[in-house]
Amino acid sequence: MITTEGISARDALAAAMSEDVLLESVIALARALGWKVHHCRPARKLDGSWSTPVQGDPGYPDLTLAKVGRLMFVELKSERGSLSAQQRAWLNILEGEAEVWVWKPHDWLSGEIESQLRRLVPE
Repeated sequence: MITTEGISARDALAAAMSEDVLLESVIALARALGWKVHHCRPARKLDGSWSTPVQGDPGYPDLTLAKVGRLMFVELKSERGSLSAQQRAWLNILEGEAEVWVWKPHDWLSGEIESQLRRLVPE
């Protein structure tokens, strides 16, 4: 049984939010704020396994977001999720070229994600 004793309501909501719900929420907000969005959606194969049919190295970030003057690469994780070695390698390479973020449900609930998506281009 899950108990919320000793944790805040926000922490309980964050723990219950799946990565898929976070993904759909971020995409909807980004589009509403004028961002171009790219996400490769995995597909179920006939044998029941999952595959993302793109060519390239594993670990590429979940989202590429672009707006005039800004480029963001975003990896989304559930509250307990962690980066794989391949994801970390991609983010380390991209960090010098664009904004790189790892967002979790607590970032959504705190308003941090919305704040970053609304932030204007630095002058």
